Amino acid sequence: MHKLYSEPAQMKILCLFILIISDTSENSSALYVVNVERNGKIIYTWKGNQRNTHIGSYDLQTKQNEHLYMFERDLRIISCSVNNERTLLAVSFRQYTEEARVSRLLQSVSKYLTLLIEIQPVNNVRVLKAVDSCVRVQFLYPVEDRKPSTESRLLLVSEDKYIEQFDIRVVAEEHKVVIQNSGQLPRARVADDLIWAQWDMMEQRLFYIVPKESRSTLKCVQFYPDENFNSILESHLDISVNDTQLKLVNFGYDYCQDQDVASKSLNLQVFTSKAGGLCVCYSLASDIPDEIMYSIYFLHKGYNKTFTVSLERTESHQLKEVAFMNLDYYVAAYLPGQFLHLLNIQHPDLPCYSLFLTGEDARIDMLQNCSIQSPLMSTVLDCHLGSMYAVSISDSALLQFLQNSKRDSERLAALHCALLYFRHTEDLEMQIIWWISDNLSTCHSFDPIQEFIIASLYCRMCPETHDLDKLLPYTSLLDWIGIIPGVTCATDIISLPVLEFQNSKGFWEKLNSNLESVKYAEPHLHYHSNVLRREWRKLSEEREERTTTVYLRNIFENAKKVLSHLDTWDSEERLVPLFQEEDYEQQLLMGLMVAQLKDHLMRHLQYVGKKKIDQIVLDYVANLLNLVHRILKEVWRRYQLHSCIFCFDERGSVGEFVVFHIMSRILEAANGMCMPLPPGFHTLHLGLGVRCLPLHTLLHYIDHGVLHLTETCVRKLLKDLDNTEKNEKLKFSIVMRLPEALGQKVRQFWNHPTNANFIARKYVELLLEKLGNRQCSRPVPERLSVPVEFLPLNYLSNMLADIENQDVHPCEKQDHVNVRFVEETALKHTMNLLGLKYS
Repeated sequence: MHKLYSEPAQMKILCLFILIISDTSENSSALYVVNVERNGKIIYTWKGNQRNTHIGSYDLQTKQNEHLYMFERDLRIISCSVNNERTLLAVSFRQYTEEARVSRLLQSVSKYLTLLIEIQPVNNVRVLKAVDSCVRVQFLYPVEDRKPSTESRLLLVSEDKYIEQFDIRVVAEEHKVVIQNSGQLPRARVADDLIWAQWDMMEQRLFYIVPKESRSTLKCVQFYPDENFNSILESHLDISVNDTQLKLVNFGYDYCQDQDVASKSLNLQVFTSKAGGLCVCYSLASDIPDEIMYSIYFLHKGYNKTFTVSLERTESHQLKEVAFMNLDYYVAAYLPGQFLHLLNIQHPDLPCYSLFLTGEDARIDMLQNCSIQSPLMSTVLDCHLGSMYAVSISDSALLQFLQNSKRDSERLAALHCALLYFRHTEDLEMQIIWWISDNLSTCHSFDPIQEFIIASLYCRMCPETHDLDKLLPYTSLLDWIGIIPGVTCATDIISLPVLEFQNSKGFWEKLNSNLESVKYAEPHLHYHSNVLRREWRKLSEEREERTTTVYLRNIFENAKKVLSHLDTWDSEERLVPLFQEEDYEQQLLMGLMVAQLKDHLMRHLQYVGKKKIDQIVLDYVANLLNLVHRILKEVWRRYQLHSCIFCFDERGSVGEFVVFHIMSRILEAANGMCMPLPPGFHTLHLGLGVRCLPLHTLLHYIDHGVLHLTETCVRKLLKDLDNTEKNEKLKFSIVMRLPEALGQKVRQFWNHPTNANFIARKYVELLLEKLGNRQCSRPVPERLSVPVEFLPLNYLSNMLADIENQDVHPCEKQDHVNVRFVEETALKHTMNLLGLKYS
């Protein structure tokens, strides 16, 4: 038995290909893959010592080979397939060339022969077709968990542009499996007048194109385990078909076919994805020698994108047709020696989410100047050598490309690929956060923090519930006006395909859901924060007036539920000193986001149920807060900061300044998306600002809303800093910027004349505002035990006392603040200015 082996091979950039099969022993000629079956068996052929033609199979899972059949002469195998039970083998081969038939006077012998062979054990051989036109064969496969069957179904695809199905029943006789009623096998016509066909082995689907007068029609036949088949899809494509020769994709691989004829045939492939994506990839002819054109019909989105690529090098020996590869989340358009274009199937609307590689980045050493096909998802076949490879995107190469990229389009595409293609891995997430911390100022057309948070939330939440991916945002961008050098793209709206199916789960159900989303204006289905921002501002302004309403109580109850859903922060995670403190604005925003996101999902996911939606929404907002905390934890660790950053008697380190800048960008990103921040974020940010910034810059940041004054940080600032001249200036600058409610809470922690002066001024200002144009009408008693003859002060104190007697007390929460406090503070301040001692 000839041994086939596996051999890994690392590619230049994003793709990792693993060699699955290769050459056989020295005593035989090269083997060739002729088919790939649904159960992972690769059917191959090779020539023996006596020029016998052998057929074998290789199991990808067990890595074992099996010899199936041998012809005692040298044949050119065109097509071959074995049934699931490995009892029947269908083979199509060429008997003679036209010249040989004429020279040997074999006019009555057919040029091509199609056989059905009993191979368990080798027994009878039945002729299915003996014609002058080429025939391809393909057994249908049942679902994976189905028990062995006594019936098999075989597709025959004729070069005369028709496809038919044979039903074959076998019986066991004396340890042999033989065909029952082999004289007349039942058959059914599947398709007629087709000019292109593609077999989807894994999902048992037949795609084919029928030419019409003005446009071509793509159809799909689904084969079911119960032995029925139905035409399930029809879509009109604006594709001109001038070729008269039938083009077949994935119906076996004939390596002796005239390559000149093959290169002129229709270069078109259909790819599907697990999420319900359906793409038609089509290579177009261009009149300009140094240009390549190809179209991708995103049928599940309702539009077509035509790409024109200007080639860097135009050596004739390097120019080949564009090859298409299916990577599930991506479709790859590959031109050896020129470019590798990874087109995003899930989100193809913005070109910046499709990764376009050139030069060394696009080079795939093992697939240079060769014709390739993609018979299965994430698999390619070298049609010249008969070697098959698994293909995937290398996460390490992708991160390296992200770090070296100089253009926003490349950064955004690589970032999007890393977050959504590889899903959630701790190490990958850490490296992306480190990259973001280094590139906050280099990305001009998008915010990497926003993109990281939104995309990470999308990939964490969407697998939970069907159709959730159409309702949650996957990007922070609404549009993108950048360019990809060397590539132009034209977008055309196309008609949606028509589906006809009943009670069909899996791909067809997901595709139908995608089409329904397009019908109902998909961009408007994604949750957006515009309404949330308006409501948050409105409630923030009405804070004093609506603190007891049922509506607000419900909002803050939502916020409490979110905080209870936060991950438990262990001792390592407490490396970042975030405090579980009250933050009215952030809790209001949390609660509002929960309420509005819940309303949004309830409009479109009624069938899920209120309890499930409540859980989804709470998880979404809690994950958002945890992602911000994750960013802080990673940068905290990277710059080796300790948790004691609230020692205000020391200046901040270089690392602290970098982290302060990153926190400022996180705040900017949060404001742009109107998203809440973890409790204690503003306290931590302000603490770093006090340590790292000079006073004038600190106050500038406070005045412009970059830094938010919090009770925790201000109280610690007033209590811990001594009253040196520099610290007094800092404290006073902070105190005079405090909101009134917060100021009344924290000023009492600073026992200093400067603070007393400020409190007295504020008290007088508030009293005078209440006074208006009213006049004092009765005498005022003495306020001091020892009267002081200071007429301006006496007049002011009498007027203020009159207002107090009218039950106007603006500082009711601070009992020690009254007219007497104002008098004493004013006298102390005056005596101090005069250099006199006050007693």
